[in-house]
Amino acid sequence: MNSVQTRSAERALSSGTWLIVCGAMLYSILTVTPLMAAHTADEWDWTAPILPLVVDAAVVIVVKLDDVLARLGGHGGRWPIVLRWMTGLMTLALNTADSALKKDLVGVAVHAVAPLLLIVTAETSLAYRRAIARAVAALQAAQEAERERREQAARERAEQDRAAVREEREHAAMLAREQREHEARMAREQAEREERQRREEREAQQRAEAAERDSRERREREREQREQERLHREQQARQQAEAAERERAERAARERAALLERGPAQTKLPEDEARRIVTAAFASGLPVRAAAELCGWSVGWVSTRYQELRDAGDGDRPHLVAVGGQ
Repeated sequence: MNSVQTRSAERALSSGTWLIVCGAMLYSILTVTPLMAAHTADEWDWTAPILPLVVDAAVVIVVKLDDVLARLGGHGGRWPIVLRWMTGLMTLALNTADSALKKDLVGVAVHAVAPLLLIVTAETSLAYRRAIARAVAALQAAQEAERERREQAARERAEQDRAAVREEREHAAMLAREQREHEARMAREQAEREERQRREEREAQQRAEAAERDSRERREREREQREQERLHREQQARQQAEAAERERAERAARERAALLERGPAQTKLPEDEARRIVTAAFASGLPVRAAAELCGWSVGWVSTRYQELRDAGDGDRPHLVAVGGQ
């Protein structure tokens, strides 16, 4: 049974109950009013409808409150039951009292129909309302449970979807991390290879530079050695030349000394010998006249030889001035 059918049943029960209640009230008022008027003072006849109306109002209150409590799933306790049965019995007694006093059993039976129908309808409608309330509560509980189940299933699906998305993100992150690590490792290995290659190139270049430097230093040492050897040879040659020069100079000096120590010539010496004497005299710085006396030649001839020696470039000799004959 769904909520639409439940509401339809409640409306049918409520409409039927109130129809029976209103009919029983009207019938009760019409039946009890003559009885009350017969047993009331003539000046108070107008109060005859009050008692059935009050009793029926109590019935209305009981039925209405039972309806509300049944809808709310509550229970009023013993006093509503007492009031319901008391009003029902009062209605039954008032409706059948006139026929009972007349000993009219058929009238008693006829007038007892409406009160009994009212009592049984009130109890039955209460039972129906409570059963409907329980059914509605059970239906709502089932619907709530179904909704909870669907919500739980939706939450579980959402959680599974989130877990799947999370796992997918984690997997993607792991793949990305592995990719980054792989790229970083490849880059690091590439950098290490390049660094190793650069280091090998630097080492090769350093070895080449060292070899070039060693070769240059070796060539430099060889050149220095050759230069030292050359300088040594030149020095030896210079020393030898100086020694030879000194020896020649000494020999020339001895020769000059020997030529000059001969003294003045008694006769004119041969030209070759005279020239040697003039050259020795020129080198010794003797005057022209002294050289002429040593060789026996004239002063003019000796002056001419002196001039030739000076013209030959021996300018570091002292300038000799001829004495006499010049």
